Amino acid sequence: MSTGVLLTLALLAIALLLFLVIKLKMSAFVALMMVSLLLAIATGIPLADIADTMTKGMGNTLGSVATVVALGAMLGSLIEGADGANTLARKFTDVLGKKRVAIAVTAVAFLVGIPIFFEVGFIILAPIVFSLAFVTRTKLLKIALPVGAAILTVHVAIPPHPGPTAAAATLGAQPGLMILIGIPVCAVVVAVGYFVSKKIPIDDIVLGNTPIGMPPTGEEEVSETAESEAVDNPTGPGLVLFLILAPVIQILIGTVGKMLVREGTLAHSILSLVGAPLVALLVAVLLAYLTLGRQHHWSLSKRGHIIDDALPNVAVVVFVAGAGGVFASVLVASGIGKALAGVLISAHLPLIVAAFVISLALRGSQGSATVAILTTAGLLASSVAQGGFDAFHTALIALAIGFGSLGLSHINDGGFWIVTKYTGLCVADGLRTWTVLTTVCGLVGFALIGGLWLI
Repeated sequence: MSTGVLLTLALLAIALLLFLVIKLKMSAFVALMMVSLLLAIATGIPLADIADTMTKGMGNTLGSVATVVALGAMLGSLIEGADGANTLARKFTDVLGKKRVAIAVTAVAFLVGIPIFFEVGFIILAPIVFSLAFVTRTKLLKIALPVGAAILTVHVAIPPHPGPTAAAATLGAQPGLMILIGIPVCAVVVAVGYFVSKKIPIDDIVLGNTPIGMPPTGEEEVSETAESEAVDNPTGPGLVLFLILAPVIQILIGTVGKMLVREGTLAHSILSLVGAPLVALLVAVLLAYLTLGRQHHWSLSKRGHIIDDALPNVAVVVFVAGAGGVFASVLVASGIGKALAGVLISAHLPLIVAAFVISLALRGSQGSATVAILTTAGLLASSVAQGGFDAFHTALIALAIGFGSLGLSHINDGGFWIVTKYTGLCVADGLRTWTVLTTVCGLVGFALIGGLWLI
């Protein structure tokens, strides 16, 4: 099948999906599954392989998302049950003032995002973002959007995250140099993203229900009854902060530690296990189960109910993200991504520009930022090797690829569904807020890398 036909089918599939979800109000899960099936047939994937391709896409996504979302929701549920998020939010507000809270929690998200995956960081911080929005009477999106963008920016650009780490290995870039260059560049991108998010029009957006409840609108009044309940036997902000940071620190210890020991040793295996997000979140849930349960004198039955009640709330998030993985899997299996990359390579763009544009195109065409990074790095590896670039410029190429994968987060991206479902955004509003913001951040990151390239 020709490249033009493949790209046309991809655009038609995305248009159909948007029509079904936005105009016909169809369930996102059903729409994604149906369009994935139709696209698989239209692009010539062997009929006998279509079901396996869709199942593989669902399994791969759920394997990385389901446990993280479930454990993160459990941790949040325990903290919420102890009124811990509100306690921490009030402490933040008292210390920083209402006007500084959004930028402060965005900075925290930037730091939290350095060692942990995007989904983990966003889900851990979601209850805090909700409570900060409620306590400061701020619209939820004014805090949630820059927080999500901050975590995602670091996720796509800074080792030891999987995409940047793999790109460094493929291109021969030095991870340490990528970190030294990438952290200040990402800090600027996050700062710009924060101010851009303030300019995105959200006043006409009506948010729906989320796994955490109805989103704050910025107009809530805190009743005296609510205040008295909130301060009755409160969980201290120090304990809440510890429970939130515990998995972050554990992941950081494991991730950095295994970089310092030889692969294949017992120490490397132990640190790999310690730094796994699943293990870190499980430990955090157990800590919250024990400490908060004891402090509030919860029965074992109540502790179990609090944890179990978190799962139905996130079921939609998990399955819609999985369906997004199905759509992405079909896009990859159909060869649409490779066809698009081939067109861009044949355009003979300057290498630094090609690194960004190909990654951006692959991100938009198949959804996964990590896959976009890996594929782009593989496509450009020989050009980088033949170009004789020094360590500095090789690191810039790897970072340009990362920033390309930052943009165009939309309906074929599991992260898009996590953000929209956790903030109550519909698909149309998610496209004009989250998709726009991530794309602007990617462009800013590339502009900064391009400037360094010319020095």
